[in-house]
Amino acid sequence: MPLKGIKVLDFGRYIAGPYCAALLADYGADVIRIEAPGGNDDRYTVPVAADGSGAMFMQMNRAKRCLTLKPGSVEGREIVRQLVETADVVIANLPHDALVKLGLDYDSLDAINPGIILATASAFGSEGPLASRVGFDAVGQAMSGTVHLTGTPDQPYRAQVNYVDFGTALHCAFGIMLALRERTTTGKGQCVSGSLLGTALALSNALTIDHALNGIDREPIGNRSFSSGPTDVFRTRDGWIITQIVGSGIFARWAELVGRPELVGDPLYASDILRGDNGEELSAIMQRWCIERTSAEAIDELAAGRVPAAPVLRAGEALAQPQVLAMGLVEPVDYPGTKGAVPVIRAPISLSGSDKVDSARAPQVGEHSDAILSELGYDTDAISALRAAKII
Repeated sequence: MPLKGIKVLDFGRYIAGPYCAALLADYGADVIRIEAPGGNDDRYTVPVAADGSGAMFMQMNRAKRCLTLKPGSVEGREIVRQLVETADVVIANLPHDALVKLGLDYDSLDAINPGIILATASAFGSEGPLASRVGFDAVGQAMSGTVHLTGTPDQPYRAQVNYVDFGTALHCAFGIMLALRERTTTGKGQCVSGSLLGTALALSNALTIDHALNGIDREPIGNRSFSSGPTDVFRTRDGWIITQIVGSGIFARWAELVGRPELVGDPLYASDILRGDNGEELSAIMQRWCIERTSAEAIDELAAGRVPAAPVLRAGEALAQPQVLAMGLVEPVDYPGTKGAVPVIRAPISLSGSDKVDSARAPQVGEHSDAILSELGYDTDAISALRAAKII
């Protein structure tokens, strides 16, 4: 396991920090999630267990250990100091001033352990006029231009999946890997900083480059694409499907399939960008073809013609697909008080020479507090005193 022996302190909340730490845990890191006594708010989002723990929590905190702690208290700071002494990575998606207040800023951590790597994720970074403001995923989506371009001209839409948070987690995990690699030669840790705004702009950069160099102020066009066609969502006799027609070869196969081979020679559709510019008519042609078929019939014909397409599935249908089962993506784990096994999907990558650790559930509130404190040298009486004082 590539990260066996790496110790991570996870002060993260919601997605950006916790998912970053979960990716490290998948490959062997010992990740200690630090929560407030009684649990953090993000534990209880969309409850699925008898103790109130939620769906997002189950995904974000798999295979971690949980220590409850008031890190701002005198006793809590001492426990954090001891944890930091032997840790490799600290993850905290908190604003810079909050990090300083808790003693989790890089200068404070470096004074305790010069080899420590701090990974932070904030809404706007640590510099500039918005640095002190807080924000969630939707803020990054909105400020990157993508919300404006999603939906219709009179109603922008945000993405339901928090892709900015997840993207920030992935960038931070990448940064941690770089910092660990650098530490092998320098012996020195460093601070890895990510931001929601930076991630959102990075993921939408092609749109901003388009505007900067072509000067086109694009407006939303529903589910169609600006740079290909017919890329859209279509109604069938019994549901919906999506197609993404990119490249002249696929476009030619699609045109033949729908009985319109003459479209290949039409100058209106001579390139991907022209097919995007003139995609409304292409979508209308495809819609007429789809409405005569069931979703299964349409998908089968498109697949036979090697044209990319997929059914639009509900969340309840997604994990039951034979392809998902064949890929082994779902790793069910038992959590106390749930109606059944939790269908967790871990890092969807595989390494030819390294395995993930065995699948393990998320921790209950403070489940490992005693064990973690014992590792630091606290005896039973000291742990009981901390619990009585509501420090843990």
